[in-house]
Amino acid sequence: MEVVIVPDAEAGGELIAEAMAQLLRRKPDALLGVATGSTPLPVYQALAAKVRSGAADVSRARIAQLDEYVGLPAEHPESYRSVLRREVLEPLGIGMDAFMGPDGTAEDVPGACETYDRALGEAGGVDLQLLGIGTDGHIGFNEPCSSLASRTRIKTLTQQTRIDNARFFDGDIDQVPHHVITQGIGTILEARHLVLLATGEGKADAVAATVEGPVAAVCPASALQLHPHATVVVDEGAASKLKLADYFRHTYANKPEWQGI
Repeated sequence: MEVVIVPDAEAGGELIAEAMAQLLRRKPDALLGVATGSTPLPVYQALAAKVRSGAADVSRARIAQLDEYVGLPAEHPESYRSVLRREVLEPLGIGMDAFMGPDGTAEDVPGACETYDRALGEAGGVDLQLLGIGTDGHIGFNEPCSSLASRTRIKTLTQQTRIDNARFFDGDIDQVPHHVITQGIGTILEARHLVLLATGEGKADAVAATVEGPVAAVCPASALQLHPHATVVVDEGAASKLKLADYFRHTYANKPEWQGI
């Protein structure tokens, strides 16, 4: 896996947005996998700026969702479908007809999981999947000890996760769903390019375990070591526990410009 250390979140967002723009030049109808949360916002903001300036063309791009709450109507402001519409689709000028996501309101949730997993393959697979990482090393809602071969499935949120997410629900934990649909680690690994963005010292231990630790279910993100094209973009804070940080800086500084990430 390639590790790129950047000065700050804005620089990381610009780097990843440029990789997306280059992908879209090669493949205008690329399927971009997106994540929610505050960490990827600089990526979406930088890509939107490129669209406005004409440096990126997303007119044929497609967007795929990583995870979703179970039981929240799609129009609920905190459903991840709504969040992505506000933070990704609308700023980029992409319509919902180019969006793929699981049905969190389905009566048959396991069936909806299988349907979405299959739909990703039928769409040609995700070309670039953007990921965040939890302080415990989770990606998507694949918490520690998730199977590294797992597929899209329903997961039960931990009490701590529900407490953390209550801030999006007027501070009322009772409004936070207990369950989510998430792409499994095995599903995520099928994307052609995985790009994980992590910022801040709070993510430093998880980043070190992901990059330099063993491949182990206790740190789900460590499965990225198994992928042929995985890029980890971190700011100085998130890189602060990396033993090989100087090596990563050297290799990236001497990388051919045409190669990209």
